[in-house]
Amino acid sequence: MKVVVEQDKCVSSGQCALQGAGVFDQRDEDGVVVLLEEYPAADKAGAVHQAAAGCPAKAIHIEQ
Repeated sequence: MKVVVEQDKCVSSGQCALQGAGVFDQRDEDGVVVLLEEYPAADKAGAVHQAAAGCPAKAIHIEQ
């Protein structure tokens, strides 16, 4: 699984960092999503999918 984020779409809600800790974080200065793991381990797949589904800006995409 490959994770792609569109920082320009991010609205800094923080849902990704809450759902997918270790895969996503937020910039300190503005809260925009930061991708920590482009290819997360299989055991993080559920959390990554929840983070993508919970993103209000739809700024997180998962490629198989």
